Parts: sequence; C-alpha cells; structure tokens
Amino acid sequence: MSEVLRQIVAANRADRGRGIYSICSAHPLVIEAAILQAKADGSPLLIEATCNQVNHQGGYTGMSPQDFRAYVHAIAERLQFPVERLILGGDHLGPNPWRGQPAAQAMDEAKAMVAAYVRAGFSKVHLDASMSCTDDEQTLPDEIVAERAAQLCMVAEAAADPGAPPLYVIGTEVPVPGGAHEELQEIAATRVDDLARTLAIQRQTFASRGLAPAWQRVIGVVVQPGVEFDHSAVVDYQPKKARALSAAILDYPGLAYEAHSTDYQTEAALTNLVKDHFAILKVGPALTYAAREAIFALSYIEDEWIGSGLVSNIRQLLDERMRQNPHYWDLYYAGSEGERGFARKYSFSDRSRYYWTDPAVEAGVATLFRNLSDYPPPITVLSQFLPSQYAALRVGKLDNEPRALVRHRIGEVIAGYTRACGLSRQ
Repeated sequence: MSEVLRQIVAANRADRGRGIYSICSAHPLVIEAAILQAKADGSPLLIEATCNQVNHQGGYTGMSPQDFRAYVHAIAERLQFPVERLILGGDHLGPNPWRGQPAAQAMDEAKAMVAAYVRAGFSKVHLDASMSCTDDEQTLPDEIVAERAAQLCMVAEAAADPGAPPLYVIGTEVPVPGGAHEELQEIAATRVDDLARTLAIQRQTFASRGLAPAWQRVIGVVVQPGVEFDHSAVVDYQPKKARALSAAILDYPGLAYEAHSTDYQTEAALTNLVKDHFAILKVGPALTYAAREAIFALSYIEDEWIGSGLVSNIRQLLDERMRQNPHYWDLYYAGSEGERGFARKYSFSDRSRYYWTDPAVEAGVATLFRNLSDYPPPITVLSQFLPSQYAALRVGKLDNEPRALVRHRIGEVIAGYTRACGLSRQ
C-alpha cells in the first residue's frame, strides 16, 4: 500500500483535491466504524498507532506493533474488508515514552520500538525525536533532532523488508503526543523559513549517514497549520494565515504536509486543509469523543428503559475508574473538583479514551450493550437521545442495536474526513 500513499501525495500536489485521513485510535468501535466507512467508500484506510499507545514494551494498550497489526487485521477480516487496502502507520516514533530517562537510554528504547514497528509490517513511519530527555536542553537544536531521527531511520532501514521498505514522515508539532497541558493559546502556522531549515538539516543529516535512498521515501512533513483544540474550544483552520506555507511545499518534490490535531475541525476547514496540501489529516480524540457521546446517550436510554436494578451505570463507573487511576488525566485537568469532574466527562481532549480497556469499564459497556440488545428501546427514546441515529433507523440505514448505534455516531465524524479527502462515494 506504500504506492497508494505516494499516489495520494502526487494527486494532492497536482490538483489539491485528494488526501487521506489517518485514524489514530485503538478503540475497537472506532476501528470498526472506520473500516465500515472505508468499505462503503471503496477506499484505502490508514490506521496509525502512537508511540505511547503501542510499542515493544506494550504501551498503554498492552499491545506490541505485531499485536496491533493482528488486532486490526482480525477486525478487518471479521467485517470482510480486504486487508490489502489497510495501511498501518506508526506515529511520533521516537523517545517520547522514555523522555524521563537520559537521552542515550531513551534512544535505545526508541530504536527497539522502531525496529518492532517495521518488522511488523507498518509501512508508514513518522520519525519524531524532537522531545527532550532528562539530560537534554529544554529545547533541542534542530541538528540534534535531525541526528536522532537519522539514527532511528537507520534502524528502520535495517529492519525493513528490502522488497517493501517503509515510507517516512518527518517533523513535529506542539504539543507533544498525548495532548496539551496548558490552556489553548492562539496558534500560528509554521513559518516557511523554519520549514526550509528543518528540511535542509534533515536531508543533509540523512545523506551524511548514508540514508539518501531512505530520504527519497520521505513523503510528508509535519507542520503546524494553525489548528488546535483544548478542553472546550477549537482553533479553526484559516487558509489566509497558512497561504505562504501552503505554497512552499511545492518547492520540494514528492512532499506534502501531514496535519495533526485536526480533531473537531469543521468539514469546510478539513476541505481547505486538503486543498492547501495537507494531504494527511490525523484524527483520534474526536472519534473516541464521539464514541463516548453515543455510549453516554445509550446509558441515558438504559436509565429510562431498563429497570434500575439492572442498569450498567457506565457513566458513574467510568468516572470512578478515572478517579481511582488518575494517571492519564490528573495533570491535564485543572480547577475545582467540580470542574475537573466535568472535564473528565466532556473535555474535547477526551482523557477518558485511556480507560475503555479497563476491565471494569469493559464489563460495564458489555452490560449496557447486552441490556439494550435483549430489550431494544422504542424509537421514541432513540429520537430523544440519539436523533441522528433515529433518523437513519427510520429510513432503513441502521439497526436498533447498540454497537451499530455507536459506530454510526463515530462514522458521522469520519464521513466528514472522507468527503474532505475526496474519498467518499456518498
């Protein structure tokens, strides 16, 4: 599928109407919804795992790259989606998960991770060594970032199948993977001079390491288009502010931009991003947020429809598990206890996404789904809490089945990306 990505980049550079979205999530319902959308569109599907989520030590999902590949392929086969149309990518592959260690140790772990991703058949590799470790300066010089990225690339090249070497994306954006800790500020697009400097230093460093052939497989560079979101606000893409950046990429043959943090952008903004040569649009939290919305809506339906002694109490259970294990949200949500409790449920940063694989939470969702499968709710209550899904059900496009209802809500978000990228058949 590497050639498909090259074709998309070439088409984007030529006519500005084609792109591809990248699903950055391990949530099974998100992956199912994405596969069903790509199946309906007859399109390729790019699914990526991040360094914190999946790595050789398991990450927060407990999955190695090989495990993640098997996991995604199993879902695709169950839903009768051709695995040949799947593209797997690794996001922010570098020392970020180990940045609390000295750089040498963190880089050793990063190299082991990159090798594991490439050996598992991930064909798109984002090399990101921009984060500082314990013995580094607070902000790393571009030359050190480039040198570390080149070291990671050497490991990837050594691990690759010679007949199917990976494609690379370079560069980074702020904040680091996992989301911002601070309140949202005005976001400026990357300066053209900074883009030129990054590309020049990285190309020269790769060449000095004997990686000129690998550089020919660099298809994308991560820059900041001027988009971001925080707990309750979204900075929308403004084409005028990125006009110079948009034009600059055409000076570099074979390259397009990769945009991170495109979650919650309007469809018009996504379409403009693709037109402005942001050929790869990353999305993750907006999808798990949509899943959370639908699960909460189903829990309200359950409260109305099922006897009180039998309900899953999934909303309360999720919050209880988040409070008992605050590692993934505590540093991100500020304010009073009430404000932090509200953020645990409704923040756009969606730190609850780390808790859906908790065994108690999984069991609660299973109870919710079982209740509403055994006793399908009347369409009147669907209209109250899931009006869009009610409308789809009324015209025969959706079954009154809880898993399908959640997938449909996630699919509504994904569909905006398919249309923006010129991939939709609908």
